[in-house]
Amino acid sequence: MGTGTGTTFYPCGFMGTAGAWIALCVAPYLERRDVIVLFNPVTTAEVVLPPLIYDAAWVVSKVVFAPSPAKDDFAAVAICGSDRIAYVTSGPRRWAVLGPVTVAAGDHLTDLVYHGEGKVYCLTRCGDVHVLRLPERRRRQSAAINGLEFSLLQTPERIQRWISLDPHPSERVAVDLLQDASELFKCHSPDCRGTDLHEGATIEPLLSTGNAASNPGIAFAPPYDIVSVVTRAKNLVICEGNLYQVWRNTSCTVTLQLHGGGRRTLENEMFVLRYYPQRQPCWDVVKDLGGYSFFIGRNDAMSMHAEGVPGIRANCVYWIGGTGRDHAMVFDMETGSSSSCGPPVITVPGCPHGTVCWYLLNDMVNSSSSSTSNGERRCSLSI
Repeated sequence: MGTGTGTTFYPCGFMGTAGAWIALCVAPYLERRDVIVLFNPVTTAEVVLPPLIYDAAWVVSKVVFAPSPAKDDFAAVAICGSDRIAYVTSGPRRWAVLGPVTVAAGDHLTDLVYHGEGKVYCLTRCGDVHVLRLPERRRRQSAAINGLEFSLLQTPERIQRWISLDPHPSERVAVDLLQDASELFKCHSPDCRGTDLHEGATIEPLLSTGNAASNPGIAFAPPYDIVSVVTRAKNLVICEGNLYQVWRNTSCTVTLQLHGGGRRTLENEMFVLRYYPQRQPCWDVVKDLGGYSFFIGRNDAMSMHAEGVPGIRANCVYWIGGTGRDHAMVFDMETGSSSSCGPPVITVPGCPHGTVCWYLLNDMVNSSSSSTSNGERRCSLSI
């Protein structure tokens, strides 16, 4: 896959997006250990994060990060496995792994959203929310080779020269050169700089009197304390300083037996709940989004005021999924139904692809730390 400048890297997976930046899990040449890189495909800027060393049984399912990262100033948070949170900030040379986070039996972490300076909200499948507060960031020294910054996504100069001079080199020469590149990575990658120490982060439940998993009646207004059980896909969104949960029924149509009678919940039906900290229950359903639209998926969730933005419908939730291969979908809160939507798609020619996340072509989105704008362009990102 190209970076737009003729160079090549080897992506193992998309881990998330925030504004114009993408979190990639890449395999650098012959190095067996995958590395997470923050990459801006418009400017080709990249930030190589320190190595995330974790148990082989854990799966890193999502990465969120502070907006506008730089090589010497960044912060990123990841879900590791079912109940652990990992984080890294500029300065230390390794990720810190917290946990296990206290979750109910059968529950697990499912989503993250970055909010403001150093605060991340963490969501479980049952709707329980934890708040992670990161330590203050400090700047770091970037790696350089003979005065030039080291790039993980760009082919080293010696390999570029070898490719241009001899299009059919021997296999032995190719292996030697790639091993050189691997050693180059080991000597100049972020884990060779800085300190191992992290100042302590804290993580605590959003609700001090209980949590949604162990006592849904404290958190969710009826009948949504029951609906929370069948809506297995959940995401967090921050809009205009307010915290929302978006729930989706991923199974077939089900009928819930409630105190007031039956309640049919359709496949892919969504519920949007807003957090009211002064109420109890503190989460309640809203019927519209005040003219905004939400974009949820593997990306850090975004909201956008839809008025005047071509192709965007107000009071809708744009999501990724559907039957079979992942598709870009839109849920209309007025009609209560989901349908396919067709934004521009970035694809790799000749490769099968599925939509993985929403990607904004600039940083002017109403996410955790930016203001409202009507000038955004958005697309779904596919691989």
